[in-house]
Amino acid sequence: MSFQQGLSGLNAASKNLDVIGNNVANANTVGFKQSQAQFADVFANSLSGGSSVQAGIGVKVAAIAQQFNQGSITASSNPLDVAINGGGFFRLNDQGTVSYSRNGQFHPDKDGFIVNSSGQRLTGYTANATGVVSTAAPTDLQISTADLPPAATTQVSALVNLDSREPVLSSAAFNLADPTTYHGSTFLPIHDSLGNPSTLSAYFLKTGTNSWDIFAANDGALLNGGASVGALNFLSNGALDPLSSSMFSVAAPVSTGANPLAFNLDFTGTTQFGSDFGINALEQDGYTSGRLTGFAVGADGIIRGSYSSGKFLTLGQVALANFANPQGLELRGNNTWKESAASGAALVGAPNTAGLGVLQSGAVEDSNVELTSELVNMITAQRIYQANAQTIKTQDQLLQTIVNLK
Repeated sequence: MSFQQGLSGLNAASKNLDVIGNNVANANTVGFKQSQAQFADVFANSLSGGSSVQAGIGVKVAAIAQQFNQGSITASSNPLDVAINGGGFFRLNDQGTVSYSRNGQFHPDKDGFIVNSSGQRLTGYTANATGVVSTAAPTDLQISTADLPPAATTQVSALVNLDSREPVLSSAAFNLADPTTYHGSTFLPIHDSLGNPSTLSAYFLKTGTNSWDIFAANDGALLNGGASVGALNFLSNGALDPLSSSMFSVAAPVSTGANPLAFNLDFTGTTQFGSDFGINALEQDGYTSGRLTGFAVGADGIIRGSYSSGKFLTLGQVALANFANPQGLELRGNNTWKESAASGAALVGAPNTAGLGVLQSGAVEDSNVELTSELVNMITAQRIYQANAQTIKTQDQLLQTIVNLK
């Protein structure tokens, strides 16, 4: 009598219950991928080759395969919680040892590196001081808390409508303190090379049927020696005359130790219609220094920092890795896998490229364990265990019958 079949069945059912139990235990583990026990039948070797009447000697566990299907995505309140929607793994560095994970629960450490709960650093592509990302090789991502340097104003753009019905005035009589000597004005803050703000004012006065002079002042002090900084000429349809300039170079002294201000004053698109003076658009490209107030990860992995100056700067980009055979990855615990010969080399790239998924900031990927299915599988595995135990019991009864023969 052979007990081999029943014993192998007990071992296989027990291993199946281990796999199911591990799945159930990790039903709430972020980024966990459920496993499945896969079995194969066992036959004894025969010197005469295969036999159609060979009964077989049981079952064995052929593999424990992880299922890398997508888990549900749940929102969180941490901007550095990142979920992968699609293929790929986060690439982590632990003092030179690289591992991979689907668990996107990250936070900055004391040095600004983005790490997980085990202290492994998230890797990606770094950005220079101007926010340009270098994709040469992935490295540990670090969020710099340094102030964003200021930028001096180099371009001022104004889009206004000048009222064609206004009477002609003399430029020689212009006085910024007397509103009757001009027809309209506007102002906006500009910044020097140290980020110090000042107020640029522009004044418009009609000097001819289709001609307007522009005067400028910085913090109340007239520029260009008190003379007009330029003139706008219009056609009879109210549009700017293309043969005359609508952009003027302006210089302004500063007393803060910064470089003197030098910028272009651009009135492209300005009109002269028979309607009230109005300002349609007004902007400049300078800004003061700023403190980092927050950051977020985009779908493309770009980490963008927001600053108190109202500006944004790219701080880096999260990199993802994929494998020709994810089933070949070696489990390392702590929600991580390691590259192996069976998995193939890691294919590292930016999110949403080459089959890699997109990222969702402020969210995590839940375990893909289907708890209801696992509980049903547990009942099935229990019954299989009982059935194999019954075959051993039956074999024992048959052996006892033989022993009792007289």
